[in-house]
Amino acid sequence: MKHHSSQSHETLFCLAGLATGVLSQTVEVPSATTSPSHSFGGPLEHYNSLIRDGQLREDLQQRAALETLDQMQKDLRGYSNEHSTLFSKFFSKRKPPKGYYIYGDVGTGKTMVMDMFYDHVETAKKKRVHFHGFMLDVHKRIHRLKQSLPKRKVGKMAKAYDPIAPVAEEISEEACLLCFDDFVIASVSFAFSLFENLFLNGVVVVATSNRPPDDLYKNGLQRVNFVPFIAVLKEYCQTLRLDSGIDYRRRNRPAAGKLFYLSSEPDVDATLDKLFDEMAFKQNDITRPRSLKVHGRILTLAKACGTIADCTFEELCDRPVGASDYLEISAVFDTVFIRNIPLLTLNKKTQARRFITLIDALYEHKVRVVLQAEALLDELFVRDHPDHHDHHDTHVLLDDLGISRDAGSSLAIFTGEEEVFAFQRTVSRLTEMRTEEYWVAGDRSSK
Repeated sequence: MKHHSSQSHETLFCLAGLATGVLSQTVEVPSATTSPSHSFGGPLEHYNSLIRDGQLREDLQQRAALETLDQMQKDLRGYSNEHSTLFSKFFSKRKPPKGYYIYGDVGTGKTMVMDMFYDHVETAKKKRVHFHGFMLDVHKRIHRLKQSLPKRKVGKMAKAYDPIAPVAEEISEEACLLCFDDFVIASVSFAFSLFENLFLNGVVVVATSNRPPDDLYKNGLQRVNFVPFIAVLKEYCQTLRLDSGIDYRRRNRPAAGKLFYLSSEPDVDATLDKLFDEMAFKQNDITRPRSLKVHGRILTLAKACGTIADCTFEELCDRPVGASDYLEISAVFDTVFIRNIPLLTLNKKTQARRFITLIDALYEHKVRVVLQAEALLDELFVRDHPDHHDHHDTHVLLDDLGISRDAGSSLAIFTGEEEVFAFQRTVSRLTEMRTEEYWVAGDRSSK
C-alpha cells in the first residue's frame, strides 16, 4: 500500500449538485444502454437499435411507453418557457405540452425509458435529477433567499414572506424540462405551491414512481391537505403505466463475486476485513477516519481508505443523518461496506427509511456495496407488532394531533406500509448492485 500523509488528502470532493445547486448543470446519467447518440432520430429509434443489437429484449410495455415519449420528444422541439417581455409572459404563443408521470412496479424499466427520452430532447434547458437531490436543492435555495432578506428592525414584526414563488421562478429560468427519478412525497408542506408555480412558469415535468398519482402519500398524516396537489399533478401530467410484471434487475446476470454476507457465517468479520484490505491495497491512501463537510457540519466515518469506506449500519442509519450526507458519501466513495444490518422491524422504521434513502443515493451514483446482514435481502424487513412502549407513544401522538385511535391505526407512519413498499425497490436495486455489470460501471479508478 502506498502511504502518504493525512494532510495531503484533506481536500474533500464535493458533489457538484450540492455545492452549486443540483439544477446548476445538466445531470449526466451514464448507462450502457441509454447513452445518447446523434445517429438516432429519437428514443424509439434508439430502443429499436438496442433490440436489434441484442442489448435489450423486446418488452411491449417499454415500447408503448417509448412510443408515447417519442412523440413528446418531437412536441418539445423548439419549445421554450422564456418570456422576453412582460407582454409575452401573459400572452404566450405556445402552451407547454403536458408532461408524463410514469409509474409501475420496481425494475420494469421506468428510469431507462425516461433517460432515453431525456437524452434525445433537443434543448439545453433540461435537467434530470433524483427527487431527493432536487428537494435538497430547493431547501438550499430557500435558505439562501431568506438569508439575503434585510434584517428586521428590533421591536418590529417581520412581514410574512413566501419564498416558494421566487425559487420556482429561478428554477424555471434554468429549465423548461425537468425529469425526476423516484418521485415521492414525504411532506405536504410546500409540494403543492412549488409544483403549481413550476407548472405556471411553463416547466414540463416527466417523472418516474412506483406509485400511481392517487396513491402518493397514501395513508399519510393529514392526507386531505395533499389531495389538491394530486389534482394539479394530473392537470399538467398525463399518467403512463409501465408494469410488465418483470423485474429486470433480478434477471440472471453474471455476479461480481461474493458481495453479500450473512452475519451468521463463520469468521464473517475476518473475511470482510480481508476483503477491505485487498481493495485498500490498490488505493493511494492509508486506512484512517474520514471527515466529510456537509452543509457546514462534519460527518465522520470511522474507517476509510481512498475511495473505499468501511461502515456499519449503526454509523450510517442509526444516527441523525439523511439524503445530503448520503449524496456526499456517494460523491467521495465508489465502494461502501455496510456491516451489521439488523432485521428492520417496525420499531426501526426511522432506520429503515434512512437505509432506503442511502441505497437510493448509492445506486443513483453507481456506488458499489458490500453488505453484511442478519437475514437475506428479501427477509430483512419484518412487519412485527410494536411493543407496549411504542403503543403508548403512538396514542400520545394521536391525542396531540386530535386524531382518533381507530383512524390513526391505518396511518402509514404507524403501519410501516410505506417502508414495506419502498423496500421492494431497495431489494431490487441491491440485487442489481451485486452484478458484474454494475460493479464494472462503478469503478472510478480510470475516470
